[in-house]
Amino acid sequence: MDRLPTGVTRVEGLPGQGLGLAALVAGPEDGPLALCLHGFPDTAWTWRHLLPALGAAGYRAVAPWQRGYAPSDLPEGGRAQVGAAVLDALALHEALGAGPDAVLLGHDWGALACYGALALEPERWRAGVGLAVPPGPRLQEGFLAYDQLRRSWYMFFFQHPLAEWAVAASDLAFLERLWRDWSPAYDPSEDLGWVRQALGTPERLRAALSWYRAQLDPAEQDPALAEAQAATGRLSSRPLLYLHGRADGCIGAELADGAVEGWPAGSRVVVLEEAGHFLHLEQPERVEEEILGFLGAP
Repeated sequence: MDRLPTGVTRVEGLPGQGLGLAALVAGPEDGPLALCLHGFPDTAWTWRHLLPALGAAGYRAVAPWQRGYAPSDLPEGGRAQVGAAVLDALALHEALGAGPDAVLLGHDWGALACYGALALEPERWRAGVGLAVPPGPRLQEGFLAYDQLRRSWYMFFFQHPLAEWAVAASDLAFLERLWRDWSPAYDPSEDLGWVRQALGTPERLRAALSWYRAQLDPAEQDPALAEAQAATGRLSSRPLLYLHGRADGCIGAELADGAVEGWPAGSRVVVLEEAGHFLHLEQPERVEEEILGFLGAP
């Protein structure tokens, strides 16, 4: 790695959440918050290229390990869902003393958490950036198409208890295959080392799989999170930049084509040719250019 964030911090006892999250940080402490949320199977290190760029631009860039992912805390009962991540984002905004000039970025599950936090409390945020998973309305339109269902087979497999054994086998080799299927031209060896640290115990892996179980099975959802969970399927009033890789093996690029219709003023969709699901790692300079061009200077 030629560039790294400047350090790791922990935010303890998040307001309303009661758990602590570890996070990578970069940039000036008095800069507006740029909160970066990772997805599955990934870690905060996925933002290692973008965090220094955001920090150099003047943002206080913060990338937490999502709840359940070591070294962040394991949620009570070992269960997690994207609605909880929405509230974590709002709680981090409060705990870090951020203002309405904050921006929110997310990839994969982190993108859905980003959309939910933007929709639930838009007054906290100036703009949002989503990568690889489009906003709820667009995702809902395309998810039940045959081609997308075929790509999403793993989500249905994760509903079965057998998944915990199969995914854990051979040092999480299952997750390596997902990475290589989703971004065929990218070598994820470095990233997988961090993933194994984050999800290398049965409790951690179970918590990560529970995001999928809650998404497809309402019985797995916490009723107290119903409002936050529902917000992930709505559009916010804040402008949004959406980035997608044309070669994404997880979410088809057809879900991004023409997606900006009906979005808030100032929103944009950019499809990167020859990039896959982990486009911010495959083409970090291009993604950095698009994001900083959209967000502008603080």
